[in-house]
Amino acid sequence: MFEGFTRFDVTRRGVRLHSRIRRHSDDHAPALVLLHGHPQTHAIWHRIAAPLAQHFHVVLMDLRGYGDSDKPPSDAQHLPYSKREMALDVLAVMLHHGFGRFHVLAHDRGARVAHRLGVDHPHAVERMMLLDIAPTLAMYQGTTEAFARAYWHWFFLIQPAPLPETLIGADPVAYLHSVMGSRHAGMEGFAPEALREYERCALQEGFVHAMCEDYRAAASIDLEHDREDVAAGRKLTQTLRVLCGAQGVVHPSFDVLALWQQRAENVSYGTLPSGHYIPEEAPQPLLDEALAFFLETSA
Repeated sequence: MFEGFTRFDVTRRGVRLHSRIRRHSDDHAPALVLLHGHPQTHAIWHRIAAPLAQHFHVVLMDLRGYGDSDKPPSDAQHLPYSKREMALDVLAVMLHHGFGRFHVLAHDRGARVAHRLGVDHPHAVERMMLLDIAPTLAMYQGTTEAFARAYWHWFFLIQPAPLPETLIGADPVAYLHSVMGSRHAGMEGFAPEALREYERCALQEGFVHAMCEDYRAAASIDLEHDREDVAAGRKLTQTLRVLCGAQGVVHPSFDVLALWQQRAENVSYGTLPSGHYIPEEAPQPLLDEALAFFLETSA
């Protein structure tokens, strides 16, 4: 799926982070990191990674706990899976390749990592495009019955261990199919080779617990960090573009633009003809958006 991309691992504080890179022939080309969501891997970008590599140095990461990256043990505060810690992973990977400043394109959980990265390390992120999320704190505070029914896993995965781990661990692939297949496009939006990757990684030791810890962190320590930002008036200073799937859950459930305007100084918003899994359901419209947005600075 990623011809011309080179696999590599970066180890940060004992956690191995699996990634791929494809460098542009022009050393001065901008760098772009792509961050995936739940319950997937960097394979979500397989339909747009090569076209993006015609314009950027492109880095694809498996977030800690997902794909072929390590699944480190957690603690009572879920700190190892806080978005602050995961943002430091991204920074370490990009610095490993000499990219001290870069663009970010991120979906779902990866977009929450990107949000924290942009707030904590504004010097590193130039422009940011986030896919199908509103700010985490706002989504929890604004949860309705309809949203809770559609995003039931948000409230299931955060239950104390080992209940979710035990139930999902009985058949992780069934869980994956249930979550992904219940959205707008069903399972038809996923290429067979990408789906095989998701299934393979779902069966890895430690994946289910790591996934739960990601969500437990989002409902605890991440909210603390978000509340601190709000109290201090800290906002994203980068130019931000947010895109949601018109047939997804986030777009009709929240006033996405208004919520991001509370957390970012310069944000625009749009929708694409897809459900939640935008990179796989609407790759060409997303590619068009990404090229127009990220190349605007070099036009």
